[in-house]
Amino acid sequence: MGTGFLVLHVRSEDDALPITGAHVTVRDNTGKALYETHTDQNGDTESLELPAPDKAHTLEEHYGKPAYSTWNVDVAKPGFATAHIHNVQVIDTETASLPVHLHPLVDAPDAVRDEDIDIPPMLPVLPPEAQQIPYQEDTSRQTVPAPFVPANPHQAPPPAEPAFAGEGDDPPVERQVFIPDFITVHLGAPTNTSARNVRVPFIDYIKNVTSSEIYATWPRNSLIANVHTIVTFALNRIFTEWYPSRGFNFDITNSTAFDQYYRPGAQIFDSISRVVDDYFNVYAHRQGLVNPFFTTFCNGTTATCAGLSQWGTVPLAQQGLTPLQILHRFYPSDLILTESNNIRGVTTSFPGTALRIGSTGDAVRRMQEDLNRIRVNFPLIPQIAIPNGTFGPDTEAAVRAFQRSFNLAQDGVIGRATWNEITRVYTAVSRLAALDAEGRRYTIGANPPNVVLRRGSRGGDVRQLQFLLNVIAQFNNAVPPVIEDSAFDQRDENAVMDFQRAYGLPPDGVVGPATWNKLYAVYRGIRGSAPVPPTPPVTPPATPPTVPPPHPFPGTLLRNGSRGDDVRQIQTWLNAVRSRVPGVPFLAVDGIFGPITHGAVIAFQRHFGLVPDGIVGPITWGELTRQIETGTPAPTPTPPAAHPFPGILLRIGSRGDDVRQVQTWLNTIRPQVPGNPLLVVDGIFGPITQGAVIAFQRHFGLVPDGIVGPITWGELVRRQPA
Repeated sequence: MGTGFLVLHVRSEDDALPITGAHVTVRDNTGKALYETHTDQNGDTESLELPAPDKAHTLEEHYGKPAYSTWNVDVAKPGFATAHIHNVQVIDTETASLPVHLHPLVDAPDAVRDEDIDIPPMLPVLPPEAQQIPYQEDTSRQTVPAPFVPANPHQAPPPAEPAFAGEGDDPPVERQVFIPDFITVHLGAPTNTSARNVRVPFIDYIKNVTSSEIYATWPRNSLIANVHTIVTFALNRIFTEWYPSRGFNFDITNSTAFDQYYRPGAQIFDSISRVVDDYFNVYAHRQGLVNPFFTTFCNGTTATCAGLSQWGTVPLAQQGLTPLQILHRFYPSDLILTESNNIRGVTTSFPGTALRIGSTGDAVRRMQEDLNRIRVNFPLIPQIAIPNGTFGPDTEAAVRAFQRSFNLAQDGVIGRATWNEITRVYTAVSRLAALDAEGRRYTIGANPPNVVLRRGSRGGDVRQLQFLLNVIAQFNNAVPPVIEDSAFDQRDENAVMDFQRAYGLPPDGVVGPATWNKLYAVYRGIRGSAPVPPTPPVTPPATPPTVPPPHPFPGTLLRNGSRGDDVRQIQTWLNAVRSRVPGVPFLAVDGIFGPITHGAVIAFQRHFGLVPDGIVGPITWGELTRQIETGTPAPTPTPPAAHPFPGILLRIGSRGDDVRQVQTWLNTIRPQVPGNPLLVVDGIFGPITQGAVIAFQRHFGLVPDGIVGPITWGELVRRQPA
């Protein structure tokens, strides 16, 4: 008997929000509790030691029994459905990382309070009929899918296929191979319409499949060869548009009769995770052909096929063969490996050289700024005091903490895997924060709209539907995000159907009263259980920075999501005029146009009679330059007279004059509260207002819950100057 290790990572669905203080219980199969612990500020547990069969059994091809132990895990947190995860697998000497995504409770009487996740056995111990993927020889420059061939001859055929453009004519223009940011997996056979889809980061999909199909203790070159095979198979499905071209709304299935073995909620083994981080963008193809080869495979013992034998890779690796030499034992000898740098979803590509102590330049500064934003959600990552583009010890410490939080090799170096993960998490936390800007776009009323929406509908109600779907998509990966363009198209219909399946409604793609009510119930559950963490205030420096001289409008609109020197220019200008413009907070001059810069621009525009859209075009740019050159101080607003507590708790999502009153009071006394920002007095109780309330409550010894009730209201009144 040996010892394995288990670490839990408890987060929201896209890893943007750690679930802190979740109660974790690990039990054996008799129900006896071995561990009770809580997640830390990053949503992680400590490493838990658990007994497991001796590692030697994982290298015995004909052992015939599971070479791992299984455990049951319960994860509970108030406001979230409790997760009961059964049959978590632990291997001797290996660390198993278990991703747990808690779902906020739905605001409805019939809401599900518990979620059960049963992790199936690993592939090496499944019966033969579950282990074979059909083989398809790849002999041509295939850009149109080959005929659909089920492994089981009794498998029902898919729906009638549409005619392909160019069929019977010259081959279509060759497409480019790309690495997708996400892959949509159908949890069942292709024609099983009751099975749901899940949208998974591509790299996590590869880690899950590899951890499901082979043992993490196999020789490294065996692991690499299997990862090449799994990556290439998935990219072949995506490149050929195998399923979408046949009318399906997914990229791949988890049925081993057709595709690869993906297990929702399963653990990932760290040694496999490290290999995938290095090779997730390397695929196999034949010389002279662009398309990824159809790398069929099977386990090689209870199931055999004309492709790769997974168990057969072990002795070859033990003999010293390289991963490519191993592949040549099973596939054509002209097969080669190619690294693709076309990674969709990564907004800035890896610079090509790892960043480490001593590195300098814009790429370093970009990573420093992203890490500082990520630490707002993951506070165990230390702050980089001066993100100046020089990679020093504080940057290395932040990188190591990030790598530890996201299960990467902790070397303090930003290589391709760390770069891509920082970019992915930055995008997720930024998107999550943007969801809290609801009040700046439109209002989600107390009651759903009294309208039925379907494909072809347009207008504000469709925009509201799209907003709700995007909020929910951040906390349930069964619901894909959509484009908020006020037009109900096929993508929106698919997202509505996925939402309906996920929450027990008939999947007709039509948004009627039942679907509207469920959308609102889920949205309210999210808003009540998983508030967006506030952005920390930025403290003005003791010495004001040098204000850059005005120059002509650069010709490109600057808005939420913009980056670069032009954004730094307007942030510096706004800091210079903030003493004359009520509601402009001190900005971090980081070149990132985020929610705080957006709010500062709106406050500036309102004060000078411009359209308050938060976008810096030629008119706003011109007014900023004019104020830098000739601006005159504006009178300081007089705080309105205090009045009694309104009787309603004010919290995230509240709106109106009472919120304006609180914002004005907080601005009036902010010199007494260290670090409190100057708020935009807009009547919208968002994350910045919540952060200011928490800072006020902490400073004056109140419960720091970010909610303005009678006690906080009374203390605000009492602290106002006479």
